Amino acid sequence: MKNACGFDHGSHKLSRRGILSLGAAAGVSSFALPAFAEKGMGQKHGGGRLLFKNATVLSIDPSIGNMTPGDVLVKNGKIEQVGYNLSAHGAWKIDLTGKIIMPGFVDTHRHMWQGLLRNIASDDLLLDYLNSILFGFAPVINPDEIYIGNLVTALSAANAGITTVLDWSHIATSPDHTDAAIDGLESAGIRAVYGYGPNFGKPPAWYEDLNNPYPGDLYRLAEQRFSSSDQLLTLALAAAGPEFSNVEAAAYEWQIARDVGVPISVHVGVGEPGSHDLLTALAAQVSLGDDTTYIHACTLTEQDFQLIADTGGKLSIAAPVELQMGHGMPPIQRALDAGIRPSLSIDVETNQPTDMFTQMRNCFALQRGLINQEQLFPDTSLRHRMLTAQEMLEFATIEGARANGLESKVGSLTPGKEADFIILDAQALNVAPINDPVGAVVLGMDTSNVEAVFVAGKPLKWNHRMVGVNVPNIISHATQAQIALYERAGQTPPGG
Repeated sequence: MKNACGFDHGSHKLSRRGILSLGAAAGVSSFALPAFAEKGMGQKHGGGRLLFKNATVLSIDPSIGNMTPGDVLVKNGKIEQVGYNLSAHGAWKIDLTGKIIMPGFVDTHRHMWQGLLRNIASDDLLLDYLNSILFGFAPVINPDEIYIGNLVTALSAANAGITTVLDWSHIATSPDHTDAAIDGLESAGIRAVYGYGPNFGKPPAWYEDLNNPYPGDLYRLAEQRFSSSDQLLTLALAAAGPEFSNVEAAAYEWQIARDVGVPISVHVGVGEPGSHDLLTALAAQVSLGDDTTYIHACTLTEQDFQLIADTGGKLSIAAPVELQMGHGMPPIQRALDAGIRPSLSIDVETNQPTDMFTQMRNCFALQRGLINQEQLFPDTSLRHRMLTAQEMLEFATIEGARANGLESKVGSLTPGKEADFIILDAQALNVAPINDPVGAVVLGMDTSNVEAVFVAGKPLKWNHRMVGVNVPNIISHATQAQIALYERAGQTPPGG
């Protein structure tokens, strides 16, 4: 039986392949692929090398630094060399004069199933979001709609230059829902950490419902979907945590994650409920460690921040959402004062854009504004406490890789790492002529500058166009799914 989106509920994978026959998996595009892609060069394990010449290289590796012009050599989906005047016999040579090459952006927290609900909540505060999205749409969304939502979100992230994203998937209503989300990530070809989390909109709460698969399905996922270390997707636990369940239930989540051997990502310090030393209470029951990324942390106590720093925890900040929706003041300066270098994340597309340029600019301005407020112009004595554009670029790349547990694979153009990188147009009207390439990326560019995107040496975007993606076809399916979801939630679809 097919739903309004044209999906056959009895055969999800077959119907999803039907979507992709005109989409990402087909390898067919409405424009000519680069010659190396047509011949399989640059594909993971495909053999052959790609030599990118004459670029401005922003390596994000302190041992390599930035260089203009510089070269990057890729072999079998990995970075082989970064340097000046490189040569490689038989390699495909791509001239990047007037371009910037750098590691892809890393998003450490995004609720990707909400791809069908973009910009639905422009004026919402946090409580509005909880009521309309988590308690309204989440209880009724089906696996097919999760699949297309994840696919659209992942493709839009890649289009914006984000090569790695942590999908904080708080929609694990059933194993079917979970598998649909993973299928969407796989179809997009992006590198992702799948964060397996509970559906908050399905009462009774998961820890009181013995029939709810969460979090026990983590064992199945580790065995069936994430058994190989040589794949683009890795597994994490998107824990409800002490604020959205209770301390005892959170301790149980931690134990399950440690038993499976996966990292933990958790929302903390969200609004007034997050200001009561809950992490300290959790630490009394279970060991906190460097396998955990704490999201938002806006209203944590100083004791909690010190606990995160002392245990090697990571931090994910989504400054625009936090300012806009009432989470509390983004803790960028409190994190720095505690010795924590944060990562950046989009969070929700219900009222945020899909790109990392917005995140960098917002966080950069906020941190410097907080410092400037202490000593207004012309006093510059606090300049040493201000973030630089280079540091902000690191938050959006290597610090994100660390938070996602992937720093050995991505986040910098380092020989031996995966060839996850982006090529940016530095001759565009919005940034040319370039004076400072780092400043141009952080403060001047936007998604229109993202000319090419590679993951594991495979082009996902080339010449400003997504490779192998029939965008109108996918958007058509997404629109049909959106209408069906609205109707099931008892709401009038857009334009209806």
